[in-house]
Amino acid sequence: MARPPLSIEDLVAAYGPRLHDAPPGGWEDRRPPDRRVRTHCCFCGVQCGIQLKVRDERVVGFEPWEEFPVNRGMLCPKGVKRYLQGSHPDRLLAPLVRTDGGFREADWPEALDLVEAGIRRVQERWGRDAFAVLSGASLTNEKAYLMGKFARVALRTKNIDYNGRLCMVSAGAANRMAFGIDRAANPWSDLPLAETIIVAGANIGECFPVLTDYLWRARDRGARLILIDPRITPVGRTADLVLPVRPGRDSALLNGLLHVCLRRGWIDRDFIAHHTTGFEAVERVVREYTPERVASIAGVPAVAIERAAEAWGTARTGMFLHARGIEHHTKGVENCLAAINLVLATGKIGRPGCGYSTITGQGNGQGGREHGQRCNQLPSGRDIDNPEHRRLVAERWGVCEEELPGPGLPSTQMMEAIHRGEIRGLLSICFNPLVSLPDAEHTRAALEKLEFFAVIDFFMSETARHADVILPGSLHEEDEGTVTTAEGRVVRVRQAVRPPGKARLDWEIVCDLARRFAPWDRFPYSCVEDIFRELRHVSRGGTCDYYGITYEKIERQHGVFWPCPELDHPGTPRLFEGGRFYHPDGRARFHAVEYRPPAEDVDEEYPVILTTGRVVSQYLSGSQTRRIGPLVEQYPEPRVEMHPELAARVGVATGERVRVTSRRGEVILPCLVTRTIRPDTVFIPYHWPGEKSANRLTLRALDPVSKIPEFKVCAVRVEKAP
Repeated sequence: MARPPLSIEDLVAAYGPRLHDAPPGGWEDRRPPDRRVRTHCCFCGVQCGIQLKVRDERVVGFEPWEEFPVNRGMLCPKGVKRYLQGSHPDRLLAPLVRTDGGFREADWPEALDLVEAGIRRVQERWGRDAFAVLSGASLTNEKAYLMGKFARVALRTKNIDYNGRLCMVSAGAANRMAFGIDRAANPWSDLPLAETIIVAGANIGECFPVLTDYLWRARDRGARLILIDPRITPVGRTADLVLPVRPGRDSALLNGLLHVCLRRGWIDRDFIAHHTTGFEAVERVVREYTPERVASIAGVPAVAIERAAEAWGTARTGMFLHARGIEHHTKGVENCLAAINLVLATGKIGRPGCGYSTITGQGNGQGGREHGQRCNQLPSGRDIDNPEHRRLVAERWGVCEEELPGPGLPSTQMMEAIHRGEIRGLLSICFNPLVSLPDAEHTRAALEKLEFFAVIDFFMSETARHADVILPGSLHEEDEGTVTTAEGRVVRVRQAVRPPGKARLDWEIVCDLARRFAPWDRFPYSCVEDIFRELRHVSRGGTCDYYGITYEKIERQHGVFWPCPELDHPGTPRLFEGGRFYHPDGRARFHAVEYRPPAEDVDEEYPVILTTGRVVSQYLSGSQTRRIGPLVEQYPEPRVEMHPELAARVGVATGERVRVTSRRGEVILPCLVTRTIRPDTVFIPYHWPGEKSANRLTLRALDPVSKIPEFKVCAVRVEKAP
């Protein structure tokens, strides 16, 4: 059974997280670098350009890369301090094997032999699908593609999925349903051209900090900014209008905005007639969502709904941005479709300053969902249950179509499958489910049931403590590859240094494993660019067509927007120009959305809504950023944000500790009393593990289409801690 071999205290003492504050050589070493390497930051979907300074084959600092047009040299706190990871004392430098007394170092042949034996043991006894693969949306496109092929061609298991299941899948499903393609419609450079911008459930100032500059540029040109959020996040503090929606009621509010636009005649009937289908059903549904009715559901004053609809409906141009705030719900897909309905009905798409964009949470949240590591997709966004898509991918991979497994389980259902005994073994890369998944105790119990567990990582995450074998992989700056930014721009990640000690490049580790289960010519790569060339070939003619993108073109153009179907094609920064969408008939699809309540609502026993999210100094499960001293100093531990009215009822002031209890568990944390949150809601950031984990409280209810968890709503009780 996959249980940690030491106490948590002993594991932390040996492998961290410990804080690291200084670059190699210390702050007094002012020798010039040997070279500067132009690459990109790893910590969000903007993928800011950055120059890493390298001396003595170690990253020692950074300089702005002002020529990269997206961030023009600007960086957020995480980008400024990211270089402190490379020389970190917690860095895994050799393969580790779990023993009764801890972990011991091993050489690579032994470690790979053990992983191969563990996989074979599980698959021979329980079947191929009993071994699952968990991957990540922070991996490069090349690694994401490789992981999908590794699982389906080498291991021949259907069960591969990724941590993007916790991030972008609701938006991705809605995009495909409405537009026939899953990508942001516009480059960020369109934002300053918008007269009205709606930001719904997106904490841009903390999760996508550099994009704030685009909002300010729009504001400088006179744009109106509307925020839809239960918290007044940093960009909302200067917004023209804030709609403080009660968590879990977004679809009702969005229907209410469209209701007003319909009633006031702010609808583009010509656009609807020539470029869409299905509006009649939407029109029937939203007629019932009067501002007064929506106010009673969403907790937003009717007059504010009228004002927001007028600002959007009367603007000549407008852009709608959203993120996990409307997506992390059991109706996340419906929320996104309701937003798309508003955009389509007013014809604000496919033109400069008019569009619809989803803000990705992870470094390669866009590319990570395109290239075949999802449980239901093959490379280039092709569907795994589509016979023609299967035939084409099998042909380009040189395998029989019958050999390709069918759809597998999403990562959010794999823990259930482990508890049921359907999954017995697991290989994980770039995923820390013990911190990331809802109902953390349920996840911990599942990990302990595994008969074999292997992890590829560069730090020992909380999840990796359960592993039988840990294979030390590579940091972002230690490998080559490409990443697709949130606006659909494919950029080049450059290797600054080689992995230290016995650590290896991730793709080399995966290829070595793959060749133990499949003929060498199925994984014939000698460099990362070999994988990218194959990815381009396999993607040709697909929805996510990368065929015309080369490393050289990426460098020359500061990135290339897909689709890019030919070598002489410049790429496609703005989608849907001319009102042409990606469904076979060229029309976009409306989808009528009826509001339905969250899976778990408040009651007398649990009368407060809990919503979770991020802070600017931390990234995802915190496995990287909780090791960087200056970032931890900025936000040392999670705090429970609550309104003064709620704080008065509980009897606490800022800094005092509160107990937050749900039906699944409890946490005791200091509180932060602030007027920037609804009085009926508390907020806890989710980057911390164990006793401080917000996911001890969250529930496992999933969206029926995207299978994303409802991180943004559950019922809790808040009390003053003794």
